[in-house]
Amino acid sequence: MTRIHRMIAAVLFLFLALPSASSMAATEETNRVESASEVLSKAMEIPESAIPPALLADAQGIAIIPGVIKVGLFVGGQYGRGVLVVRGKGGAWSNPVFVTLMSGSVGWQIGAESTDFVIVFKTPRSIEGIMKGQYTLGAEAAAAAGPVGRSVKASTDIELKAEIYSYSRSRGLFAGVSLEGSSMQVDDKSNAAYYEKEEVRPSGILSEKGVRTPASAEKLKKSLEKYAPAATKRGP
Repeated sequence: MTRIHRMIAAVLFLFLALPSASSMAATEETNRVESASEVLSKAMEIPESAIPPALLADAQGIAIIPGVIKVGLFVGGQYGRGVLVVRGKGGAWSNPVFVTLMSGSVGWQIGAESTDFVIVFKTPRSIEGIMKGQYTLGAEAAAAAGPVGRSVKASTDIELKAEIYSYSRSRGLFAGVSLEGSSMQVDDKSNAAYYEKEEVRPSGILSEKGVRTPASAEKLKKSLEKYAPAATKRGP
C-alpha cells in the first residue's frame, strides 16, 4: 500500500469513526433523558420517602427536571431543562417532550445549588396548557408540595385535591416542595436535536407519528412503566 493509499484509508477511518453532526447535537439531550430515568429511580428507591404509588397510578403526566440550578445574590432564581411524558389513551407513556422550568425570587440569598425536580400532573388540563406555550404552575390549576410514602392512598386521602404535585431531590434528600409560580414551556430546540427532525411539534412526539423513538426514551418509558404502570396493567 502506497503512502497516498494509507493516507486515504486513515481519512476514511476517521470519517467513519466520528459521530454524525446530528448525533453529536443530540448527545446533551440524550444525557438529559438518561438523567431523568436515574432521578425517577432515586426518587422511588426508599419507600418511606418515595412518591406514593397511588398518586403515580392516577398521573396523567410527569415532568422530570434533573440538575435545576438555583443561584442567588439578593435576587435569585431557578432554571433547568428536562422532559415531560404524558399518559396516552391506552395508559402507556409517551415519548419525552423537552421542557424548561424557570422561577424567580427576591430576598437575601447567596450561593448556588443543583436540585432535581419531579412534577406530577393529575389531569390533562395543565399538560395542554404547557403544550400551547409558557404555563405557570398554580395559575390555572392548584399546585402543592407532594406527599411522600407508600402509605398515602390517593383514593382515600381527601387532602389530595391539587392538580399538580411537585417534589425535589437535593444532596440525596427527597421531599415534597412547592413550585407554585414557576413557569414551564416546551423546548423546541432540544426536541429538534433529540428527534433529529426540524420543526417537530409536541403533538407529533406524543403521537409518535413521523418520529423515531431513541433508545434512551425507551429506557425512560420502561422506568415509568415500572413505577407508574399503565392503567391496563395496574394491580388490584
